[in-house]
Amino acid sequence: MENPDQLRELFRMQKSLNERIGVKTDGMSEEEQTKWLLNYTRAMQQEMAELTDSVPWKWWAKYQKFDEQNARVEVVDLFHFLISMAQVLGMSADDVFAAYVKKNAVNFQRQDSGYTKKDENDSKHI
Repeated sequence: MENPDQLRELFRMQKSLNERIGVKTDGMSEEEQTKWLLNYTRAMQQEMAELTDSVPWKWWAKYQKFDEQNARVEVVDLFHFLISMAQVLGMSADDVFAAYVKKNAVNFQRQDSGYTKKDENDSKHI
């Protein structure tokens, strides 16, 4: 694999890890999807807390230091759970890429218009 599609490779690797752990995302029932989306959301919240703790956010504490190495690890952990969530929803790397491109365009349009009002319909096409 000289130049692998990196996003597809991440999805392949995550599927393999999830299956090793015992989570098979293909063909999940709505109940299983709900369970795993909540599990992954909770896990991501914990990873976000760990990422936050990598940054000296306690302005009153003098002992804290920025731990860039750990912050990088926590960001990667977040990718693990984000990819797992996408897979629970039946999304492939290609699906995520296509949705990202469309949502990115919406975000630029919002900035161009000054984003002065919320329009729930501007993302319905994604």
